[in-house]
Amino acid sequence: MLYTQSLDHCFASGVKRAEVEAYAAELAPALKSLKARQVASASPLLALPFDTSDLEEIEHLAADIRRRFDHVVVIGSGGSGLSGRALIGLIPPPLAPTFYFLENIDPDVMTSLSARLDMANTCFLVISKSGTTAETLSQFYIWLAHAGKKLDKQAAQERFIVITLPESSPLRRSAESYGLHLMNYAGDIGGRFSILTNVGLLPAAVAGLDIKALRRGAQTVVEQMDKAPAPVDCPPAVGAALQCAFVRKHYPMSVMLPYSDRLAGFAGWYRQCWAESLGKQGKGSTPVPALGATDQHSQLQLYLDGPKDKLFHMITVNRGGTGQHIPAPEDADMAYLQGKTTGDVMQAEQRATLETLVRHHCPVRHLQLESLGEEQMGALLMHFTLEIMFMSFLLNVNPFDQPAVEEGKRLAREHLLAGAL
Repeated sequence: MLYTQSLDHCFASGVKRAEVEAYAAELAPALKSLKARQVASASPLLALPFDTSDLEEIEHLAADIRRRFDHVVVIGSGGSGLSGRALIGLIPPPLAPTFYFLENIDPDVMTSLSARLDMANTCFLVISKSGTTAETLSQFYIWLAHAGKKLDKQAAQERFIVITLPESSPLRRSAESYGLHLMNYAGDIGGRFSILTNVGLLPAAVAGLDIKALRRGAQTVVEQMDKAPAPVDCPPAVGAALQCAFVRKHYPMSVMLPYSDRLAGFAGWYRQCWAESLGKQGKGSTPVPALGATDQHSQLQLYLDGPKDKLFHMITVNRGGTGQHIPAPEDADMAYLQGKTTGDVMQAEQRATLETLVRHHCPVRHLQLESLGEEQMGALLMHFTLEIMFMSFLLNVNPFDQPAVEEGKRLAREHLLAGAL
């Protein structure tokens, strides 16, 4: 097993194990449909971990980028940026090449970065499923023009790689007219779930991650679901049943609390996927990304002594004996650090936070990893992708659309056209 899931600390806060099991039982038709690949929008996601046909192209291109460039700028909003950011977070800094993720259209960041970047040593990954995203296109046009001023035409063109749908769009037409390197976006997979496609895997491969292992980890979770005789035997279904039980007991907050800096990006990915997939028709819960042990010093007071309206998902990695040894403290009050490693301190922090939350009657689901690498990350990503699918069945919402977001995009275009800024 790449991870274990324990719900033992969830049943002293108004929700009983029997209630979770009852919600899980309701998922029997959903499990059957997913196993039979009868959910049209879900089937491509379930097939993706078993596909290796695109990996050679991604790895070849990534090796070329690593060889030629010192900096990589990823231009993409939502899942187009979060995917790569979450995956390369597995590698502790500093990274080579250096990555910059332009997910926002903040003019201050653009101005500062354009003044500092050496264009001769910079590659741009431009990602937009639709090829019409205003923020992405604005940045693309700016950087393409900037490169054209600093380099000759061919050199500028060689520094841009575009990932978009294989159909006509402003981004694709521009990329074709300039002769840029084009990769096809997997059109049957939604943007927020694109992390295991070239959208996430190309930046990951450039950073040096094993992208085959990422998909292999996801594959293990799908295989486990396919073999599960009932929802209670499928960890993502159980997780969805747990979340549904707490939502209906008026716990509207879902706090993702990994104890690893390397999973901070994963918590951000979870926030988008959970919120955008399930926040519909007045339903859903609010995902809150947090980070241990950092947020012990910023949010734990609220968690322990504030409103009891949060379900916690702690992800821990076995840290005992790892990391650097702490020099012998001269101060007698710090003698408890004698002979310990930084991993020992993290391990103690994880255990103490879990115990403290439980003692304050805060429900905690515990996902435990013995180690953290590409396979474990792939497994976590697929676990929560499936959990979202199962939760959507319980809430009776479509997890693959985002109707409310489209209004904001339409209004932004209207304001720009009208000049009413």
